[in-house]
Amino acid sequence: MSQLWNIFNNSYSIENLISSNDRTGLVLLVGIAIVTGIMWQSPSGKIILYPLTLLSTWYHEMAHGLMAVLLGANFKKLEIFANGNGLARYEYRGSLFLRQIGNVLVSAAGPMGPPIIGAGFILASRSWQTSQQVLIILGSFMLISVLIWVRTGIGILLISLLGLVILGIGLEASPEIKVFSIQFLGVQACISTFRDFDYVFRYYNGNSDTAQIAKVLILPHWFWGILITVASLFLLIQSLRIAYFSN
Repeated sequence: MSQLWNIFNNSYSIENLISSNDRTGLVLLVGIAIVTGIMWQSPSGKIILYPLTLLSTWYHEMAHGLMAVLLGANFKKLEIFANGNGLARYEYRGSLFLRQIGNVLVSAAGPMGPPIIGAGFILASRSWQTSQQVLIILGSFMLISVLIWVRTGIGILLISLLGLVILGIGLEASPEIKVFSIQFLGVQACISTFRDFDYVFRYYNGNSDTAQIAKVLILPHWFWGILITVASLFLLIQSLRIAYFSN
């Protein structure tokens, strides 16, 4: 155990982070992403990763709700259910800003918002001070979201606990742990769309996110599923490349 800790500590020492000479942290993050993605494909894996499962739901539904707010809607509540599913409920009078395109943006925000934010988290890790600030902002926002939007018991409990943990890391942890934590959260955000790998390719009687996009932008829902998949992986790979290999 002490040897594993030494490897981790050396991988994330400030000197190595600044020089970006040691890639052990990158290998660790990629390994965690692969293991998480594989485990999410089985019911038992989702149970083992339950906090991460609900975190991925929070990322997805918050992205829907906040995009709706930006386009003039009222984000009423966010429901996170015990089975890991979720629902962002919003309403608006008349039509959203940009009308049909606005509907597309709200639908696309669920699967694409988290990878965009996740890539931002990973890029923030290039500085431990920025990592600290982002952790504090994220943890605080999760707690605020519980007060304003989250309206299910399991959602309130888990998102509150995760928010407190993230906030505590941002305030009290060592710089090395802060950097690793924001990278870990960024990777999890980027892969959250693939919790159910075929999610973006489902039609759900025309009610899935990609089906809603297809109704307006004509091309079939599976095309948008492929585009979202490629874009999410691109954001993950590019952000890690910049964080680890760019001066």
